[in-house]
Amino acid sequence: MRKTDKIRIPQETIRRLALYLRSLRKLSQQNLTIVSSSQITNHLNVTSDQFRKDLSYFGSLGKPGVGYRVDELIEHLEKILGVDSERRIILAGVGKLGSALLAYPGFLNFNFRIVAAFDNDPVKIGKKREGIRIEDISRMREVVSRFGVRLAILAVPAESAQSVAEKLVECGIRGILNFAPVNLDLSQKVYVLDVDMGTELMALTYFSRRVLL
Repeated sequence: MRKTDKIRIPQETIRRLALYLRSLRKLSQQNLTIVSSSQITNHLNVTSDQFRKDLSYFGSLGKPGVGYRVDELIEHLEKILGVDSERRIILAGVGKLGSALLAYPGFLNFNFRIVAAFDNDPVKIGKKREGIRIEDISRMREVVSRFGVRLAILAVPAESAQSVAEKLVECGIRGILNFAPVNLDLSQKVYVLDVDMGTELMALTYFSRRVLL
């Protein structure tokens, strides 16, 4: 049994691991081979102590007094986060936001690939956006099964988010990145990560005002 099987990893730790991975990739592009924890966390608003604590959940990944090998730590974090191989995603909702997400190149940098998009608008169905054919939402189960997809991005209007999310779960989706400004009521076996831009902007306003005080 792995060490992490016995320990509940905090959600914020997993979020920070993704930030560390992004930072390490930038350091790798600078041709650095060995780095310190402070170099990794620079500009991340994370302390070196917090970084070491986060990594401690997964065993010893560095050498005291020496630092961390960039390539080895990247490999470890990719494996921990499950992005060491391609992860296929489907997109539900091809409005303005969904179209922008289809065009976003950053997914490929972390081994995520949108393989299908769905909508219920007859005008959009059958057309292609960024090389992806827009399918009728009624074909979701067939496509999910064909590609073996377990992750989805939900970018539909708030009023249809719950019903579409339920359809995703019925089709075998187990992780949903939810851009709709609603709280989804789904099985606990499905992990939902909400991206609420309004809430984030309110938080940003609050903290920016504190900086000015």
